[in-house]
Amino acid sequence: MPVWLAALLGVVQGLTEFLPVSSSGHLALFQNFFDIAQYTENHIAFDIVLHMGTLVAVAVAFWPDIVDLVCDFFAWVRDGFKVKGIPGRRLIIMLIIATAPLAVGALLEDKISELFQSTLFIGCALLFTALLLTLADKVGRGYKTARDASYKSALAVGLMQLIAVVPGVSRSGSTICGGLFAGFDRQFAVRFAFLLSIPAVVGAAVFQLPDIASAAGDGLLVYGVGFVAAAVSGYLAIRLVRLLMKKNSFRVFAVYCAVVGVASIVYSLI
Repeated sequence: MPVWLAALLGVVQGLTEFLPVSSSGHLALFQNFFDIAQYTENHIAFDIVLHMGTLVAVAVAFWPDIVDLVCDFFAWVRDGFKVKGIPGRRLIIMLIIATAPLAVGALLEDKISELFQSTLFIGCALLFTALLLTLADKVGRGYKTARDASYKSALAVGLMQLIAVVPGVSRSGSTICGGLFAGFDRQFAVRFAFLLSIPAVVGAAVFQLPDIASAAGDGLLVYGVGFVAAAVSGYLAIRLVRLLMKKNSFRVFAVYCAVVGVASIVYSLI
């Protein structure tokens, strides 16, 4: 794979992973348009490497939150797993509950992988994402945080993340929208969605570790460039989402997903 293409795909991954426009859908479209298969035998492994880059972006952007969660976890264990209404401990339980539905996605991996080749399906999924974002815009301002959000709400967000394992449905968009539908405070919905991406990406990386190891023959430079590009652009995208959430509008992202979705459908038909 040319280094410039690896860098381009890394930037696309980094930006679209956190902007609510579906990174998997955009990568799949780029892979179809540029025929990535001719450059690498394992595009899924390359995708995981790019996701690891975005994981670094989340770790940097939310480092204080991650440190607090680790400290709360050990304190939680020391106290015999007693929650005591402490927000940090409740947040840990919420993240565990929301991550659990991804086990179903792992069982359906082969079926999901086939969808990456269908620009028609991806286009329809992008339209679904546009609809989600439009509905989220109509949701009133919530107030719930880790202090008072229910575990049932965490499960609902997790189910939204499960839907996003298919290409074209935005993971960040679906989980943020799921939090808003559950009455989360807008800033907490963003924070919860991005922290939720950490176990999801780590789990996918572990699951695909053999594929990543076998992909080393494609060129460490190419994978390294893609990784760095995804990390840097991902960090910038996180800062942008945090800024835009204060404006309380997903309209621009909904329109963008609708336009790309329609274009993908038209492309697939002709």
